[in-house]
Amino acid sequence: QARVVESGGGLVQPGGSLRLSCICSGSSFSIYSMRWYRQAPGRQRELGAAITRGGGSDTADSVTGRFIVSGDTAKDRVYLQMNSLKAEDTAKYFCNVDFTPLGDAWGQGIQVAVCS
Repeated sequence: QARVVESGGGLVQPGGSLRLSCICSGSSFSIYSMRWYRQAPGRQRELGAAITRGGGSDTADSVTGRFIVSGDTAKDRVYLQMNSLKAEDTAKYFCNVDFTPLGDAWGQGIQVAVCS
């Protein structure tokens, strides 16, 4: 069974940077995509960034220019470099691993807090 583990969160001041990591283990299935979602208190979970098999990547408009997604689905890992962090980036960040058409797996999430 797939195990998805995020790391790298924490507390940072506005304008600072953090790098999140996500590693998927325990699965023999091919990964189609690895995605970063985030959920702030009282808000719906939203997609922030993704990489896909073959090298594609994308980021949401709200983070484009500040966040950089990288990684390799063949190596079961994805990273999120978050720069110029703002208070509104405060959220729990989740890694989602897409094994289309076989389903997906979620990590437990990791907290990112941006405050002075």
